[in-house]
Amino acid sequence: MKRLILFLAFAITLTGAKAQIRIGGKNINLNKAEKAVSNVAKAVTLSDDDIYKLCREAVTWMDEHNPVADDDSEYTQRLNRLTKGLTEVNGLPLNFKVYVVRDINAFACGDGSVRVFSSLMDLMDDDELMAVIGHEIGHVANTDSKDAMKQAYMTSGLIEAAGAASNTVATLSNTQLDKLVKSFLGAQFSQKQESAADEYGVKKCIELGFDPYGMANGLQKLANLSNGAKRSTVQKMFSSHPDDGKRVARARALAEKYAKKSGK
Repeated sequence: MKRLILFLAFAITLTGAKAQIRIGGKNINLNKAEKAVSNVAKAVTLSDDDIYKLCREAVTWMDEHNPVADDDSEYTQRLNRLTKGLTEVNGLPLNFKVYVVRDINAFACGDGSVRVFSSLMDLMDDDELMAVIGHEIGHVANTDSKDAMKQAYMTSGLIEAAGAASNTVATLSNTQLDKLVKSFLGAQFSQKQESAADEYGVKKCIELGFDPYGMANGLQKLANLSNGAKRSTVQKMFSSHPDDGKRVARARALAEKYAKKSGK
């Protein structure tokens, strides 16, 4: 990919005096091509600090635009109890909050922020909820969340807004943050990434003393809802995930595998 970017950029530089060229019988707008190459190159070169800054801004914006459960609420107290053994991942401090909303979902961002929706907590018991939280943290551990934010920054048009001369991430406006958040929350992980996050969640359940079958049981509940009247509220959680039945079966197999290893 790097060689392709360098070659295309070089070709554009040589022919920059022309507005268009013909390749394979088609007119190619060099100005648009140059902009696309610049955007991709800038996204590729975003540093970990840049990604952290984007994540922090995005999560702060989401916290301000969603109803966050109070510290003394039953939701927050339950989440704090479940996650007291989760302080960091790959050296990154974790922080947790509950959004009191109807949608059934949860997500984790590359700055260590984990957000759990109250409707998901209403649906699941402690073991199932812990498995989902472990899954989301798995996306952070495997750098999926960081890559998703990088992709969101590129696809939401914010690279162009940052300006061609800038090599750093500027502070975003309210409108830009809205675009970034929508793009990030709409990101789809690959089935390979989802499977790896499931496995991380199962292992984390065993490590913290929770039922390893919580992942399979929780996934089965979500699968049942996604096929029923509440499909719209859980569709996002399954939009990019492996086939429901196969995923549940794999989660059960993982539970059996790691339960035997741990002697549970």
